[in-house]
Amino acid sequence: MKKILPYSRQVIDEDDIRAVSEVLRSDWLTTGPAVCRFEEAFADKVGARFAVAYSNGTAALHGAYFSMGLGKGGEVIVPSNTFLATANAACYLGGAPRFADISPGNLCLDVDQLETLVGEETRGIAPVHFGGHPADMRAVKRVADRHGLFVVEDAAHALGAVGPDGPVGNCHNSDATIFSFHPVKHIATGEGGMVTTNDEAIFERLTMFRNHGTRRKLDQMEQNPGPWWYEMHELGYNYRLSDIHSALGLSQLKKLDTFVRRRRELMALYRELLPPEGPFLGFQEERPEVRSSYHLAIARIDFTAAGRGRAEMMQYLKDRGILTQVHYIPVNEHPYYRTHFPEQAATTPRAHEYYEQGLSVPLFPSMSDEDVAYVVGALKEAMVKS
Repeated sequence: MKKILPYSRQVIDEDDIRAVSEVLRSDWLTTGPAVCRFEEAFADKVGARFAVAYSNGTAALHGAYFSMGLGKGGEVIVPSNTFLATANAACYLGGAPRFADISPGNLCLDVDQLETLVGEETRGIAPVHFGGHPADMRAVKRVADRHGLFVVEDAAHALGAVGPDGPVGNCHNSDATIFSFHPVKHIATGEGGMVTTNDEAIFERLTMFRNHGTRRKLDQMEQNPGPWWYEMHELGYNYRLSDIHSALGLSQLKKLDTFVRRRRELMALYRELLPPEGPFLGFQEERPEVRSSYHLAIARIDFTAAGRGRAEMMQYLKDRGILTQVHYIPVNEHPYYRTHFPEQAATTPRAHEYYEQGLSVPLFPSMSDEDVAYVVGALKEAMVKS
């Protein structure tokens, strides 16, 4: 049977299975003590004061924007090189994205462009730590402070990454940071997300929003006729995470350092075996002052020079058991955004250029050195069309 190497996959062991089994044998399946333990351990791991678990990363973004007070007409600056959710979550609240271009090397938000994007309706900035590489948060914070804007870090790709001011998620330069625990991310819960913050008021709003907008604390309610009483003060959602998911997340979190270390080793091997040459333009760059956690191994290829289009190259690799992906089609080029924000459809040329070149190749902690060598060998063959 031919070995299959997807672009990413979860790593689950017996400790993870045992942790979930213990919850299944307990009295709690939905939000209970395992969620609290996961939140506390996560906050401690990234160095934040609070962590609030959500049902997925998109819900976490929705909750974070809500907690910042984003509403109708308010704009959030987001890079166009991201998954749809970074922009969509602003639209859920009646807000709108303002699309920023990217830096050509590290593929994160171009901070030099930020000042030109701030307008009368701008309420916040949502930098994305793309591929696991921390964005320049000091520069983002300087612009935000000058204009009185909130900052929500989209760290769905970047658990375990470290910037100049410490771990991504410590909110040193932001109001909140969101994470995703989809199976292809650094730790898996099946589906799940988290928001970290150091602000108690934001923490309270995050907690309320994920539970139908309800309040139960005595000092937050208008009245208290008995222990059954609760009050809905805002229009919230059911975005709670379960104890089942949290037990898996807590078990996975204990292995995060090992997972990230292996990802970095694999990326170093990719760079050694496949230096920029010919149609291969190189991998995503890493700024010297940061430590990427490498969610993705992003190869940049001149497909025209290779003589093989991207779809054809992906099929060539698939026939050899190597499954690749593209991250991402620029958000402002999707039909919805071209229809509703036509003036922004062609405002991010560097993101579009990267999209034309990008190919995410296999990267996950259980890969062997031999797996990387096999992928590199197949890529070299694919870039030389006979």
